Amino acid sequence: MCRWLAYTGSPIPLDELLYEPEHSLIEQSRFARLGAETTNGDGYGLGLYEGDGGVPPTVVRSTIPAWSDLNLRELAGHFRSRLFFAHIRASTGSAVQQTNCHPFRYGRWLWMHNGAISEFGRLKRDLVFAVDPDLYPSIEGSTDSEVMFFLALTFGLRQDPPAAVERMVGFVEWTGRLHGVEQAVQMTVATSDGERVWSFRYSSQSRSRSLFYSTEVRSLRQLHPEVFALERLSDDARIVVSEPLRDLPGAWNEVPESTYIVTEHGMHEVHPFRPISPP
Repeated sequence: MCRWLAYTGSPIPLDELLYEPEHSLIEQSRFARLGAETTNGDGYGLGLYEGDGGVPPTVVRSTIPAWSDLNLRELAGHFRSRLFFAHIRASTGSAVQQTNCHPFRYGRWLWMHNGAISEFGRLKRDLVFAVDPDLYPSIEGSTDSEVMFFLALTFGLRQDPPAAVERMVGFVEWTGRLHGVEQAVQMTVATSDGERVWSFRYSSQSRSRSLFYSTEVRSLRQLHPEVFALERLSDDARIVVSEPLRDLPGAWNEVPESTYIVTEHGMHEVHPFRPISPP
């Protein structure tokens, strides 16, 4: 399917996470250890917040495999960001085109996804028709991931992200049952308004794709004083990843099944995730 990374903290050059770790996101694009597919070569995307939370993020997307794009290597060495998303794509059936690459953007909001809606082609008409008519013209691609984003926006993402995603998932599962599709949702999702990051791990069959969040940097420096890369991270740096970037004992915590995490001000808060079906 896909692999992704979300970072918050003091601004850092992108290549410190995209390229430098031994199991960086670029390495995962060629060889993912925990993904449904080993290779994630159907494009990549970046979403970067630079100013305050009211400024829309910059989005860069390409269908070129991340490991072979020299422009990405150049960009990552020069761009810095205090909050950014990075995503490498393995298509689950939709076209390999730029508008299908993550992250997706609406105003100041970003969204990226690993997973799939089962038998999306059977459910797509009902799901798309449920998107707010004012939002519908902003859908650019053909993926289930983008439809999930616009359903979440329809259900109130900008006001209450956890409740909106719970309603979105409940609606997709409910629609699936109407069409004889059980266990319709498989997802790890990240979304942000430029100030906070919400990360979700859920699947209808309770067998979700991998997701991890980082341990406090100050504690890691004490555990691993030999790792110079930790000195370049601020104390408030926090990362959520599909797969650990380094094999450091104590550095990564697996996100529990049916859980979401709020990352803000250098803290991860873990909460249960419970889909809400239509009344």
